[in-house]
Amino acid sequence: MLDSSHFLLRSLLQDGVVRQPDVERAAEQARVTGVSVPEALVAIGVLSSRVLAISRAKITEYPFVDLAAFAVDITNAELLPRAVSERFSAFPLFIIDGLATVAMVDPLNLQAIDLIRSTLKRDVDLVICDPEQLRALIAKAYSLSRVKSEGPAAPSEQDADLTTGDEPIVAAVNQILASAMELGASDVHIGPDEHDLHLRYRIDGVLLPQQGPAKAAHGGIVQRLKVMAKLDLTQSRKPQDGKFRFTHQGQYVDVRLSLIPTIHGENVVMRLLRSAAAIGPISSLGMPDDISKAYEEYVHRPHGMILVTGPTGSGKTTTLYTALNAINSPDTNILTIEDPVEIRLPLVRQMQANADVGVTFASALRAFLRQDPDVILVGEIRDPETARIAVQAALTGHLVFSTLHTNDAVGAIPRLRDFELPLFAINAALLCTMAQRLVRRVCPQCAAPESADTAPPRGFGIRPSDMPSFVKGAGCAACKSTGYKGRLGVYEMLRMTPAVQNVVERGGTAAELREIAAADGMRLMWQDGLDKARRHLTTVWELSKLRSVAESDDGPVTRRLAA
Repeated sequence: MLDSSHFLLRSLLQDGVVRQPDVERAAEQARVTGVSVPEALVAIGVLSSRVLAISRAKITEYPFVDLAAFAVDITNAELLPRAVSERFSAFPLFIIDGLATVAMVDPLNLQAIDLIRSTLKRDVDLVICDPEQLRALIAKAYSLSRVKSEGPAAPSEQDADLTTGDEPIVAAVNQILASAMELGASDVHIGPDEHDLHLRYRIDGVLLPQQGPAKAAHGGIVQRLKVMAKLDLTQSRKPQDGKFRFTHQGQYVDVRLSLIPTIHGENVVMRLLRSAAAIGPISSLGMPDDISKAYEEYVHRPHGMILVTGPTGSGKTTTLYTALNAINSPDTNILTIEDPVEIRLPLVRQMQANADVGVTFASALRAFLRQDPDVILVGEIRDPETARIAVQAALTGHLVFSTLHTNDAVGAIPRLRDFELPLFAINAALLCTMAQRLVRRVCPQCAAPESADTAPPRGFGIRPSDMPSFVKGAGCAACKSTGYKGRLGVYEMLRMTPAVQNVVERGGTAAELREIAAADGMRLMWQDGLDKARRHLTTVWELSKLRSVAESDDGPVTRRLAA
């Protein structure tokens, strides 16, 4: 085997990527661990495995391939035994016209090349890639392909630890969950059709298809998930809900599992719940400065009610828990009733709603008032009884947080009226209502100006000549060619100013409330979105998600604000 370490080290030194003292430290590490000096440079953190691979490609004159930029067919694992792939860190990426493009860490390993060529029974074209990317691809491909080739296995009773599990089904489920975490997915969908099994991840609010196991693995995967969530293994004709926890890279991840029967088998949806460690300060939410300051001030009030509105998946829970995190301390008694409890915070007494045993939001609220609370969080106000008790709590010296499903901040007032709450009580209890949505963040790696020929979206006061001042994502490896990476919130806040309270007191309409609030300084949600598009944080096309909360083109407030 030709050892390229000497030439690789010389190239790294000549290019200034490493220094001689780094090499000497790495040489000592290599003697202790038995790895090569270049590998030791990565191990001690002097350079990344990607940089090392690019340098290796330079001296060997083989092309470097970023695996993140390609949709590799993992079924190619069936062409090369796993032992060979793992031993030589090699994987067949593509087979085109009888030629196999094979990714390797060391393309100068002639013994490996001869063995791979004879195993594949075709000529090979070698490329170099990042060893970490290649190891992840090999683990994923062989975990899922074993399920395809061997068929479903009996589910194991072992703990849900993604670092263990050799049975094909266990390995496949582990790989599905691990990949979801690595890609930042919020939900995992596993849906059977007549002949196919579809695996999709919701990333940045959009469902994206993924390569997954064959239809034959569906039954085993469902059974494995039922074992993990302690559900009825014999029941497949009615919906079931459960939860489980697994570890990924040493961190706990909570999963909410939902199963429903369909004509082709049980459909699986898993919600991956973020940990409290991901909750930052209020300033991290990305609110406009005036809203952020007002929210910070309101959450430190001794009593009153704060409502956050928006559809499912709009980040309401994160916004509320950011507030709880800001005021959480040993001298504050915080109680929550939720369905389900998605984020866990120390010191906070969190309660799970369970209608089957009579634990509703209303019954829990009544119990909370006998627990000497300072702060109460109600997952959602759904009925008049819950609304009445929550308002009473806010009027009797408690700070109450909750959510409503309304399109905008102003819509919370009519909804509270629908619960038959007295208008004076709404005015006395309510501090503010805040509406929010999540829009996708434009990928900073491939953001480019919009074309002047592109027609702007209607309803937001954008002129065709304005379009080049906005950006769009062209699509790159970093964002999986979507043009977006991550999400950010857009917000509006209705403060209960004297002018707003006056409209509420006389039973004014939502349109009147919106007009008075705008005159009082309230900026609407679509304006926050437009401002973030102007700052190149998102695109104007993401503003279409706010169309239901924006006024029509002829609305008086829109005309005035867009002028």
